Amino acid sequence: MRKLLLSATSVAALAMPAHAEVSDGKVKIGILNDQSGVYADFGGKYSYEAAKMAVEDFGGKVLDAPVEVVTADHQNKADIASNIARQWYDTDQVDTIMELTSSSVGLAVQALSLEKKKITINTGAATTELTGKQCSPYGFHWAYDTHALAVGTGGALVKEGGDSWFFLTADYAFGYSLEENTSNFVKSQGGTVLGSVRHPLATTDFSSFLLQAQSSGAKVIGLANAGMDTQNAIKQAAEFGITQSGQKMAALLFTIAEVNGIGAEAAQGLNLTESFYWNMNDETRAFAKRFFERTGAMPNMVHAGTYSAVTSYLKAVQAAGTDETEAVSKKLHELPVDDVFSHNGKVAANGRMISDVYLMEVKKPAEITTPWDYYKVVATIPGAEAYTDPAKSGCPLVK
Repeated sequence: MRKLLLSATSVAALAMPAHAEVSDGKVKIGILNDQSGVYADFGGKYSYEAAKMAVEDFGGKVLDAPVEVVTADHQNKADIASNIARQWYDTDQVDTIMELTSSSVGLAVQALSLEKKKITINTGAATTELTGKQCSPYGFHWAYDTHALAVGTGGALVKEGGDSWFFLTADYAFGYSLEENTSNFVKSQGGTVLGSVRHPLATTDFSSFLLQAQSSGAKVIGLANAGMDTQNAIKQAAEFGITQSGQKMAALLFTIAEVNGIGAEAAQGLNLTESFYWNMNDETRAFAKRFFERTGAMPNMVHAGTYSAVTSYLKAVQAAGTDETEAVSKKLHELPVDDVFSHNGKVAANGRMISDVYLMEVKKPAEITTPWDYYKVVATIPGAEAYTDPAKSGCPLVK
């Protein structure tokens, strides 16, 4: 009998996955973002809810180990974000950090994570440097980036005759990257850039910046900022009569959260680029309904992108049979992205997740028949066109 039991035990052991192991007996995901500042609606607590939804939809476990989601507010400060990330890794047994709204934060935490050999998936940061010169074998970029925004919104406006630009730019890495990408694309299409002015993050008075833009005579004022900064700039431009005088405002990073914040009256006619829209089909509507019941808001591309990133991470852990970083990173590169965010996504060698993006136009108030149905889809931009060719990204990981 003892021999039979030993034999049965040996067979069972052989049948188990060779690397089915989870460190610390659990998988812990950190959502680190701005929850009290200019990007609080852009990502914030809504991304945290999206992450929890993804875990719940996955069954709450992976490899029979429980999955936990923690969150913190980095206050848009890279040093605070790095300190939180270091504590999460060194003390709190966090396995991966995601969202990371604000490019300076995203770059800082990705660099720390490379040192700690941990995976980051940026869904809130925009700079192409994350998958460019500062790419990492453990760094991934989901949802959008400044190149996709430039191709979408910038390309649309140049085609409409907006061939001269002046930029209002947020004075940090994200703003520089967005201005540079859009400037390069505008020039490649035969347009010109007449100048730019930089403003501090969380600016409340845009009057002097807007007057400089107005006096430039540019056909398009490109807002290389986001969140409340973009909302305030658009509101004040309307007060100064800038748009009424014929100059076009280009909201280069504007999502449905910000459209709802200023209202369709002020936002009508704006072109913008998102990689997700809640009212695209039955699947996105069903997801959005569940999200709205939890948050009171419809998801934008950052929220849906966070849901996708968490789902893809858990799928990679499942496929790898372990939460060990090298193995999971390998699976993230190999597995297709197939979820409510994208059904044709793939991860390139530089960590960029490539999927379609959409050029939107904000409807006139009279055209809106359903709450939060603010967009008309003007064009679908294939991922291969929207994102930088990985071979030309400057990432040293790409041969």
